[in-house]
Amino acid sequence: MADITTLFFDVGGVLLTNGWDRRSRLHCVESFGLDWEEFRDRHEFVADAFETGRITIDEYLDRTVFYRDRTFSREAFIAGMQAESKPVPGALEFVSGLSDTYLLATLNNESKELNEYRIETFGLHEIFSVFLTSAYLGVKKPDEAIYRLALDITHRRPEESAFIDDRPLNMECARDLGLHTITFENVGQLEAELAALGIN
Repeated sequence: MADITTLFFDVGGVLLTNGWDRRSRLHCVESFGLDWEEFRDRHEFVADAFETGRITIDEYLDRTVFYRDRTFSREAFIAGMQAESKPVPGALEFVSGLSDTYLLATLNNESKELNEYRIETFGLHEIFSVFLTSAYLGVKKPDEAIYRLALDITHRRPEESAFIDDRPLNMECARDLGLHTITFENVGQLEAELAALGIN
């Protein structure tokens, strides 16, 4: 087995809570007293464009929330979106210990603005060298193209790379390309599975 040189990490569900998944959207929408069904329908129309960088957060909110007058501001709603992000206990501390030995890159589906908020707020730029986000790449997991781009951008071979994500569906194309894959459950399990790949 080739030595592992590169670790690609999902962010939401591995390092941090999911930034804007169904649960976080529901919580935020309900806290602002919006109609969930109406918001959900509008979100589905623009979600792909939002996560692949084709529309900004302001354009997203124009379509999903501020298509009519509200009693709260755009800034307040964005702050509510940001407040859904929390660190996964122990994950950042563990991963930061790998940064001196391995090339660490994020590989995640996220809008540009939320991604950049999370990078700055949680100090991800101090741990990761490369940020491979759907909003920058224009393609999302589980599409095979995003894994090919990740390898091309980092100039790494699949066999020397490992991909960590919490969703089994996202593993399929990565595994087919030859990357080692770990489905994240908790930090202890991640540490044990990395150790099995020779990563301590």
